[in-house]
Amino acid sequence: MSTRMDPSALRWLIGAELSRYRRDVPMSLSELSAETGIGKPKLGHMETGRYQQFPDDIAKVLRTCGADQPTIERLTSLAGRSDAKTWWAPWANVVPDWFRTYVGLEGLADGAFVFESMVIPGLLQTEEYAQALTLGTGFVRPDHAERFVSFRQARARRLTDDEPLTLHAVIGEAALRLRVNGDATRRAQLRHLADLASLPHVTVQILRPEDGPHPATPLGKFVVLDFDRVRPIAYTELLDGAMYIQDPDGVRTYTMVADNLRQVALSPADSRALIRELADAA
Repeated sequence: MSTRMDPSALRWLIGAELSRYRRDVPMSLSELSAETGIGKPKLGHMETGRYQQFPDDIAKVLRTCGADQPTIERLTSLAGRSDAKTWWAPWANVVPDWFRTYVGLEGLADGAFVFESMVIPGLLQTEEYAQALTLGTGFVRPDHAERFVSFRQARARRLTDDEPLTLHAVIGEAALRLRVNGDATRRAQLRHLADLASLPHVTVQILRPEDGPHPATPLGKFVVLDFDRVRPIAYTELLDGAMYIQDPDGVRTYTMVADNLRQVALSPADSRALIRELADAA
């Protein structure tokens, strides 16, 4: 798991796992409380990640739910890391509340699949592109725009950390052609994207209209995050919020869509060639 720690996101992940195991049994919170001797309110807080979960309590819950010993050791070991400093704390005043959990989870993830239909994904943006996009959307106060761009750039360094994120991005061709602050900004963004796509841990594929319909057609963006010690989750954004998919069947659906996009989109090599061609023509 990444060294970019976020205690609240880590508690959220642990809580999601505890909830999954309880529901798989299945068992209500009241029944679990009776079996473990842990109060129902405390169990509820453990599952939401509102407060720190203690290793002994985690182990007791998992044993009651029938988890095996490796699972118990895996999750209790994570609980011991939940008092670290939040990496994005310097930008807390400009990061929307609904986005904070995602940023924390992204920092903890080992791998990510990202689909974006209309804009370059945040981790792959240049500073100029990010600034123009931030000002253009109007979702960030003008006096916070510079700080938010600084946060975006710090977030993007996740790809060049000592333990970088393994990223696979499928991007709609429309994103490559979107006019953001003029040709110079667009050209620099495309060249930056092509350079990142050449990194061994970054894969970029372009999805063209002529590639035909696909399951993600109604979606503007979604992400599947993979973790070393917990099961994957899916994430999709709403206009002013986000939805997290934790149910294994729901996550499996997004994973299947991601696999389909990999098959439909241009190959990584052809995608890099198209990006450079558009950069030269900009």
